[in-house]
Amino acid sequence: MLQSFLDAEGQGHAKTHTRAANRPHSLGTAEDHSVRVVTYNIHTCVGVDRRYDPGRIAAVLREIDADIACLQEVDVRRGTGRHADQWAYLGEATGCRVVLGAGVRVEGGRFGNAILTRFPLLTARSIDLTVAGYEPRGAIDADLLLGDRVLRVIATHFGLRAGERRLQANRLMAALGGSLSPHRREADAVLLMGDLNEWRGRSGAIRVFDRRLGPSAAERTFPSWLPVLALDRIYADGPAALREVGVYRSPLARLASDHLPLVGNLCWDGHAAWRRERSHLSRRGSRQAVNPLKARTRRS
Repeated sequence: MLQSFLDAEGQGHAKTHTRAANRPHSLGTAEDHSVRVVTYNIHTCVGVDRRYDPGRIAAVLREIDADIACLQEVDVRRGTGRHADQWAYLGEATGCRVVLGAGVRVEGGRFGNAILTRFPLLTARSIDLTVAGYEPRGAIDADLLLGDRVLRVIATHFGLRAGERRLQANRLMAALGGSLSPHRREADAVLLMGDLNEWRGRSGAIRVFDRRLGPSAAERTFPSWLPVLALDRIYADGPAALREVGVYRSPLARLASDHLPLVGNLCWDGHAAWRRERSHLSRRGSRQAVNPLKARTRRS
């Protein structure tokens, strides 16, 4: 049974399931290695054909073959056999460690975020992003060991309302700027990924991320059959710069969820390249979009 964990200070921790990796990671002390990352709202493994099929999500993740995957709308269901616990199933199917935060209970089950990774986990905690009067939301804040470096990975899923998202973004920024607990190492870089539900582009809640982390690529990921909205984002801060950020558009990905995966390569190639990437992305304009809220399900 999945459950939340609290340490002696009352801080939410994440639980991990460890499996052997499908392939070894190569990142060490060299500057020219990269890490493949993806953020993916899996829509509780219900595809656009309304069929529940965790195997399709697992197949998409294996196609992408990421070293770090941040997933949203992961679920535990009753009466679906070995696929009921999607955290455990997707970890087993991909051969990755699974990091899960304090879970959100919905209709008697569990619903929330996950991080799948091939890298060792140093520590993790849950950040509560729930705003009173709205659906429960949260983030996983995990420290991964990549060779001799520490990468802080935050996986999150924001709410549907503008005011809700502003509060959630400010809470995450406060967590990033806050003092570390004694058992945590200072991170060499930060990676923030998730479904931010910000259809208004940089005029919305993600402005605080743009100021603190640098602008992200605004790639359209929703809806998967005809993507018009850039709801899913990847941010990086520090000497690790994002390269080749793009939407994964395989036929199976278009079917398996109502979001398409957003994929990128995190490259440890120094501060100069990091600054150039920021400058390049800052010149990209926000894309216009209609309000998607009427078209989205309650769990979007």
